[in-house]
Amino acid sequence: MNLNDVRKLLDAKICVGEEYLGRQVETCCGSDLMSDVLAFTKCKTLLCTGLANMQVIRTADMTDLCGVILVRGKLPGEDMLKEASQNKLPIMSTEYTLFEACGILYSNGLRGCSRKAEEQ
Repeated sequence: MNLNDVRKLLDAKICVGEEYLGRQVETCCGSDLMSDVLAFTKCKTLLCTGLANMQVIRTADMTDLCGVILVRGKLPGEDMLKEASQNKLPIMSTEYTLFEACGILYSNGLRGCSRKAEEQ
């Protein structure tokens, strides 16, 4: 699955990084706790979150996330957009809740980051 597939599944609006929608997504993490994201994500992970602040960009940069989906219609501020653009990090926004967005992605074949998910 790539980010453009994710965009279509979640009917997401592209906030920044349209040129990177061909990136592959191997796993997904749904969290508002950036400490969990730091602890559990891998390369090519998509983050679904309701947190729309600079901490998301910093975490994405440190963990090499492939993109960010902001849930519940949240939109990034100008500072977040600027930093995401500089870091080549695509950000999209969907009206779905975190639970719904992750469920849609899971039901379409995207798996989580846990050891249990790796076993499946």
